[in-house]
Amino acid sequence: MTFIWPLALLVALVVPVLLGVYLLAMRRRRSKSVAYSSVALLRSALARPLRWRRHLPAALLFLSLALLAVAAARPEITSDVPFGHSTVVLALDESGSMCSTDVAPNRITAAQMAARKFVDSLPRTTLAGLVVFNGFAEIAVGPTTARTGLDQAIENLSVGPGTAIGSAILEALEAIAEVDPEVKPVASDIADNPLEPGSSSTGDGTPGATTKPGKGGYVPDVIVLLTDGANNRGITPFQAVPFAVARRVRVYTIGFGTTHPGPLACTPQQMAGELAGGFSGGTYGRSFRFGPGMPNPLVADLPPLRQVSQLTGGVSYSARNGSQLAKVFASLPKEIGVQKERREITWVFAFLGALLVLLAAAASLRWAPYP
Repeated sequence: MTFIWPLALLVALVVPVLLGVYLLAMRRRRSKSVAYSSVALLRSALARPLRWRRHLPAALLFLSLALLAVAAARPEITSDVPFGHSTVVLALDESGSMCSTDVAPNRITAAQMAARKFVDSLPRTTLAGLVVFNGFAEIAVGPTTARTGLDQAIENLSVGPGTAIGSAILEALEAIAEVDPEVKPVASDIADNPLEPGSSSTGDGTPGATTKPGKGGYVPDVIVLLTDGANNRGITPFQAVPFAVARRVRVYTIGFGTTHPGPLACTPQQMAGELAGGFSGGTYGRSFRFGPGMPNPLVADLPPLRQVSQLTGGVSYSARNGSQLAKVFASLPKEIGVQKERREITWVFAFLGALLVLLAAAASLRWAPYP
């Protein structure tokens, strides 16, 4: 439970103060009481149940004041609310490193199998789309309830040089904006404030200026991004984060592959893109060179992926083989099928506080004639 106005809880400090005043008053009252020659006679004259009855109105009043103080702070709780309809955009890495054979038979084939199974497991009311990225990102299939075209697009992935993770997030947001009027298109914002590679939307190169969505919670649309490398094209993932946060879209990330990439080998169909000539032509080899301190483009750069998910309200996963990847995809519907929603429950504490005030008044009237 959290509070919208937590400083209002200071009002509750009046309760122990009043309790101290009450106890002090009771002590003075006892000291001024008439002295009886027989204490035993006094105890027998005052029935035992009446001892607590005389204090019950005050106890109820103090408790009601505490509840009303909590109500003044406007408490709220967070609960899971199932989505009726949602959009899932799958962003799949098709960079050349996806041909690595450290995952049998290679990374891209394992990703294709798991992605198709994931898409087919989604509820039929869920819109599903596909964004593919290597050196650039593009919408391969717009969000739709039809699964046949989406499965075919996943089957037809072909690798190319480069990994543009930040651009993939923006393209996925653009795909969601096409079907959800609550999500503003990204293109208009970029036109007003162009982002160059290496620049920062926050001005300092960090994602620290982003904030979590407020009371409205997240939209029912999510991005599931799978990559096996590090961003080396276009804008950075951190530059894309503010766009997702502003649109209240959660980004779930999956880092795929081992830390010891195997030889690169893809089928002719998977090599049908820019790398149709194979891996021995020099261009692809040069694109994989990296200096000291730079992330290995053949290994998933997990820390930025975790931060992207954390800042946008999603969850980050890692999978070292096809079996683990299948388990990650299998768990996603449970994650993306609900929304964290904040609900203010001030009325509960206000009602209980008022009820206790009435009970205190009734108890006082009922037992007031007794000493």
